[in-house]
Amino acid sequence: MRVLAALSGGVDSAVAAARAVDAGHDVVGVHMALSRSRAQHRNGSRGCCSIEDASDARRAADVLGIPYYVWDLSEEFEDTVVADFLSEYSAGRTPNPCVRCNEHIKFSALLDRGLALGFDAVATGHYARIAEGPGGVRELHRAADPLKDQSYVLAVMGSERLARSIFPLGDAPSKDDVRAEAARRGLSVSAKPDSYDICFVADGDTRGFLRSRLGAQPGEVVDTAGRVVGSHDGSYGFTVGQRKGLGIGAPAPDGKPRYVLEVDSTANRVIVGPSELLSVTEIAAADVVWLADDVDAADWTDVTVQVRAHGDPVPARVRRDDAGLATRLGTPLRGIAPGQSIVVYDGTRVLGQASISAAGRGTLDRAEHAARS
Repeated sequence: MRVLAALSGGVDSAVAAARAVDAGHDVVGVHMALSRSRAQHRNGSRGCCSIEDASDARRAADVLGIPYYVWDLSEEFEDTVVADFLSEYSAGRTPNPCVRCNEHIKFSALLDRGLALGFDAVATGHYARIAEGPGGVRELHRAADPLKDQSYVLAVMGSERLARSIFPLGDAPSKDDVRAEAARRGLSVSAKPDSYDICFVADGDTRGFLRSRLGAQPGEVVDTAGRVVGSHDGSYGFTVGQRKGLGIGAPAPDGKPRYVLEVDSTANRVIVGPSELLSVTEIAAADVVWLADDVDAADWTDVTVQVRAHGDPVPARVRRDDAGLATRLGTPLRGIAPGQSIVVYDGTRVLGQASISAAGRGTLDRAEHAARS
């Protein structure tokens, strides 16, 4: 099988490519240049797409003896991932750019180009497993190492792209094992630090990045009674559940901390209140991507759900229809923001995912009433 191996310049993608070679595939390595200012996009373990990363990817390809290319996908990345990031925060939502990158770049732009060039599949260094279910259906499952599992950010890829994907690290016991394997193979990236945070915000200052792109937009911070308690330079700089940096000039009457409860982008207003108001039991979500054709979930179905990339799964019941995905949580969750992804699991298997549109208590009743109106 002809396989296009995505080489980020890190240890995971290098070992994944090596394992693809070991499996007997005809492998070609490609590094995706996603930044328009590549030399400025790494600060220690922050950021990506630097000249250093491209060089590390090339060296890995040389060690493995596979052809290597650099593809400039910076325009697609800016027009999809970065544009979505700015648009979502402008709308008072909290996006996950890793989900959007997997959707639009790694398993869309990259895979589509690969298929057009005659490749059969794309191999990446993601930690997730693909299993064959009844009837030969390919299923997405959690990785063997729960600490590195990345199935949450992969659920958006859809069934067709899943059928063209390979995750060689899915059965890796731990990241330490992967690093040890890289060292045995003579890969110089074996000790390279993992990248983290948002790759295109290399200094970690998300609010500063948003301000540089969206400009200052002064507005009010109010409590649940509508009283003005502070000010801000842009409601886009806040997310539900946030406690620090609220711009509040005086403590709450009860002396307890206040948290962001809602971001009203239309009024450019941030609503704050006590922590107990962050707890939700129901979630409404749209833009459903369903990977399990054999599980329709048209009636309430017992599952587990995860609402953050590194969050814990919680028991829930879900129902899927043309309006989206409705979820009743068995365990209340705090600080759920519109724009986050909710991923649905049956054991280790990913059933599907959707984008959260509302969360609270009685949320589903209100959503269903609005749909009927």
